[in-house]
Amino acid sequence: MPTGLRMSIVAPLVVTAAGCGAGPAAPQLTTLRLEDVPPELMAIARKELPGIEFDTAWRKASGTYEIRGKAKNGKIREIDVRPDGTVEEVE
Repeated sequence: MPTGLRMSIVAPLVVTAAGCGAGPAAPQLTTLRLEDVPPELMAIARKELPGIEFDTAWRKASGTYEIRGKAKNGKIREIDVRPDGTVEEVE
């Protein structure tokens, strides 16, 4: 069998096999109840986004909390806060 043909058959098999058996990927976000977000992080969220009615929270694989809510005008706002209280992002 010519080398080029052999590589065109073997390479896809190696790539396919490399992706097998690794198991499912770990979830990137864990949904939380607002009560499960540390109170000091909720206080930071309320200070950074006053007037927002927070309703959803997630913990990222990195440990950062993503807290989302809605303004009175209907606009969705969110803040990402690290466990040490550092604000990563405000949207």
